[in-house]
Amino acid sequence: MAKTKIGIIGVGGIAQGAHIPAFAKHEDVEILAVCDTREDVLNKVADEVGAKYRFTDYNDLLKIDEIDAVDVCTPNFMHVEPTVSALMSGKHVIVEKPIALNAEEGRAMVEASKKSGKQLMVAYCWRWNPGARALKRFVEAGDMGDIYYAKVQAMRRRGIPGWGVFTQKDKQGGGPLIDIGCHLLDLTLWLMGHPKPVSVSGLTYAKFGHRSDILGLMGQWDYKNFTVEDFAVGLIRFENGASLTIESSFAANIEKNILNSSLMGTEGGCQLDPLKIFREENKTLIDLTPTFLPTVKWHDEEIVEFIDAIRNNTPVPVPGEEGLMVTSIIDAIYKSAEEGKEVSLV
Repeated sequence: MAKTKIGIIGVGGIAQGAHIPAFAKHEDVEILAVCDTREDVLNKVADEVGAKYRFTDYNDLLKIDEIDAVDVCTPNFMHVEPTVSALMSGKHVIVEKPIALNAEEGRAMVEASKKSGKQLMVAYCWRWNPGARALKRFVEAGDMGDIYYAKVQAMRRRGIPGWGVFTQKDKQGGGPLIDIGCHLLDLTLWLMGHPKPVSVSGLTYAKFGHRSDILGLMGQWDYKNFTVEDFAVGLIRFENGASLTIESSFAANIEKNILNSSLMGTEGGCQLDPLKIFREENKTLIDLTPTFLPTVKWHDEEIVEFIDAIRNNTPVPVPGEEGLMVTSIIDAIYKSAEEGKEVSLV
C-alpha cells in the first residue's frame, strides 16, 4: 500500500513534541513537506524528519498534489485560513485544538470540509486517555443510566504560560478556558454523547495575570500586556435537560492543579481523576476502581486513528462539528461574561 503523505503547517512545540513523533511511528506515513515562517526552525525540523519539501508560505505547500493530508499546528488565530485552503485544495486536515479562534471561524472550516468532501479532525487528544476510554465503555453500556449533570475542572494553581501567545486575546481567543478547559470540555461532551447545548451563563476574572508579584511556575509572562482571563466559570444547559458546569484557571488559590471530569447519572456516577465509578447495588453503595488499563501515548493513538480514517474513508474520531460545539460553548461563556446575562445557543 502506498504511503499516506503528510504536510505540516507550523512546526513549533506541539508539532515537534507530539504530532511529528506520532507520524514518525506510523510505517505507512511519510512527512513529505513542512512549513513555518521561522526559517531556522523550519530547516532544523525539515532536516530531522527528512522532508522532501520545506516552505515559509503554506500556499506553496498546498500546491503539492502528492500531499494527502495536512496537519495544522499553528497558533489559534492561524487555524482558519490554512485549514480552509487545505480542504479546498483537496486535502484532509487535522488541526490542533481548539478548532479555531472563535466559532465563526470554526463554522467556515466545517463548511469547507463539507464543500470539499474532505475530512476535518480536531486534535482533542484527551479522548485517548485510557481512563476516559474505560468510562466511555461504561456509559455506552448504560451503567450510568440517564446522565443529567457533569462537572469539568481544568485548574492550575500557578500556571500562566510564560511563552507563546497564550496571554494575548487577539491571537489566542481567551485564556485558560480556551487553552486547557477546551480539552476537558470536549472529553466530557464526548462522554455524555454530545447532547445539544441550548444556553450558557458564564463569568470570567483576571485577578493574577496583571500582577508582577505572582509566582510564575511556567515562566514569566508579560503582565503589562495580559489580555485574557485567568479564571472562567460557566453553566451549560442542554436540550435533553442535562447541565454542565466548567471551571478553568491559569492561576487560583487552590490546593493543587486539577484536571478532571465528573458525571452524575441515574444508575451511576464517575470521575476521571482519581478514576472511579460510583453505584448502588443490592442496596449497597459501591465504589469501583478500574485497574490494569493500557499504557498508551494519546497523540500516537490520535494520529493512528486519523490516518486509518482517511485511508479507509471512514469518519474521523473527532469531526470538525464536535470541535465546533466546544468552541461555540466557549464563545458563549465569554459573551455571557461580557454582557452579564445568559446567552442562547438556539
